[in-house]
Amino acid sequence: MSTITMDQLINSNPVLNNIKHSKEVFWQNPMYLPVKEATPKTNYSMINIEDSEARLQRFASFIRIAFPETEETEGIIESPLSQIKEMQAHLNETFMTPIEGKLWLKRDDLLPISGTIKARGAIYEVLKHAENLALEHGMLNSMEEDYSVFASEEFEQFFSQFHIAVGTTGNLGISVGTMARKLGFNVTVHMSVEAKQWKKDYLRSKGVEVIEHDTDFSRAVENGRAESDANPQSYFVDDEHSEELFLGYTVGGYRMKKQLENEGVVVDADHPLFVYLPCGIGGSPGGITFGLKQAFGEHVHCFFAEPTKMPSMLVGLLTEKYDEVSVFDLGLGGLTIADGLAVPRTSGLVAKLMRTFFGGGFSVQDDVFKALLSSLYEKESIFLEPAAVAGMIGPYRMATTEEGNDYIKSKGLSDKMHQATHIAWATGGSMVPEKDRNVFLEESKAYAL
Repeated sequence: MSTITMDQLINSNPVLNNIKHSKEVFWQNPMYLPVKEATPKTNYSMINIEDSEARLQRFASFIRIAFPETEETEGIIESPLSQIKEMQAHLNETFMTPIEGKLWLKRDDLLPISGTIKARGAIYEVLKHAENLALEHGMLNSMEEDYSVFASEEFEQFFSQFHIAVGTTGNLGISVGTMARKLGFNVTVHMSVEAKQWKKDYLRSKGVEVIEHDTDFSRAVENGRAESDANPQSYFVDDEHSEELFLGYTVGGYRMKKQLENEGVVVDADHPLFVYLPCGIGGSPGGITFGLKQAFGEHVHCFFAEPTKMPSMLVGLLTEKYDEVSVFDLGLGGLTIADGLAVPRTSGLVAKLMRTFFGGGFSVQDDVFKALLSSLYEKESIFLEPAAVAGMIGPYRMATTEEGNDYIKSKGLSDKMHQATHIAWATGGSMVPEKDRNVFLEESKAYAL
């Protein structure tokens, strides 16, 4: 993209100008459409979510055997929902703006197998590929069979003929690598320089080949894709273009309907639901938002959160250039403590699809990531990796910015916010080694909101 074209876009959009100068922003999405209008414009619907959920149910008997930690949930990979009253009280006092309604934390940091939101999409895609291979080669006669056979030595030997590759900043690779190796696949994970060393070490301990690239996330993905394409036995999990990743995430959003019912939480016209999702390349917040919108329609409002150094979804949507523009085009980039969100270019598939579903988005400075991490641990004894805390600031950005207040008014919610439910989606943290946790916590002590 030429400098002149970008300058014109920046000059015509004050929000983009603030992003260019690394300022925190809250953006209300002018492209939003009611879900009944937005969904028919996509290639997806409830049929796809139901198909994805059915596949995960079929594999539950295998997962239950292969990963004993899922015994309690009978092989279903799901996480709890926790109300964080002490953290809400702390933030209310800090911002001197009490948030109406209740603040909850969706604990994807506790997801079994890989302790990260990426388990939803990545594990789903690996399982679907394994199912397709088994059916194609006669290892399965139909999808009605007992999938516990996937835990057998015969199936492991069968899958050892095949290869799976992925490009990642870390968490996607952990999810892909752990499940694919358990099935018997050979696995290669391509990682960028900002990926944490412990994630590389963890993957290698599982028998995964890790190739490190002295470049950014997008280049690591490109290199991984090219190498995989050269091998006819290889399958590439493509974080930038994968429909299967997206569909795996949608199930997590739709399941929230039952989970909130179990908690006694009402979501309707008088009880709005707000969900705040950390966003890297966009697959997980996009898929979850799609599932949430199918579950709750206009009663749920979804916002993505990004680091000010790498706000790729904001840049893609604001310019309407999607994956044709990079944060580097604005002079942004560089290392961020939220390494799981360190993506310079958004997914074109997800950005174009979700441009009418997101309520908006906001950006977060590194110091705020640190302060949230430290405060959450102090007030709730919950440790999250830095990228995972991004959503917790969402309700306060909504309440304390002109754009956030405009959103509430435009949706006719001003007199209903006292009955609102706010959910910050925690995307990872339980697998971070103790010594790395201690480093994060020590570094964050000095920061306050």
